[in-house]
Amino acid sequence: MTPHAKAPLSALFWAFTRIGLFGFGGGPAMIPLVQQEVVKRHAWLSDEEFADILAIANTLPGPIATKMPGYIGFRLAGTLGCAIAVGAVILPMIVTMIALLTTLSRYRDVAWIRGMGHAVVPVVMVMMGQLALDFWQKSRLALGWIASLVMAAGAGALIYLAGVHPGLIIGALLAIALLCPLPKHQAKRKETSP
Repeated sequence: MTPHAKAPLSALFWAFTRIGLFGFGGGPAMIPLVQQEVVKRHAWLSDEEFADILAIANTLPGPIATKMPGYIGFRLAGTLGCAIAVGAVILPMIVTMIALLTTLSRYRDVAWIRGMGHAVVPVVMVMMGQLALDFWQKSRLALGWIASLVMAAGAGALIYLAGVHPGLIIGALLAIALLCPLPKHQAKRKETSP
């Protein structure tokens, strides 16, 4: 991973506050928002670094909604950055949960209140689809489309048909990559290919 300039604590706080405020749907729905803030908006990380962090975060126990901000905050601004990023993500969620659960329990029979939760689902679906397309593009460029399709199909079969936890698959692929690195001539060719 390449070193990046440290992020100002205030920018870190507001970036992760926005993620916490608009991260409807929980941790997986927040991933595109984290990418938007740290890669596209602020350029604190490259796409490849973000993909590496996402892969590692998926293999570790606990909610991804705090693992990613915690690591990114630590990487950009040390221990204080970690605390600020995690706090900024969870504070809006806590306040919003208390307010919404109070409102929902009081007005749960009102049709438009029920519709609010259903209306967010298609938006999250589009965001996750865009993230999937971005990762497909990166995988296709790095591995080729045939290897990418084979690996995606294999991972899908293991996850959905065999019931294997995604973290185990990612961990196994990381172990294989560590034990069987690309030969130098292949690695150089992949780095120089458009």
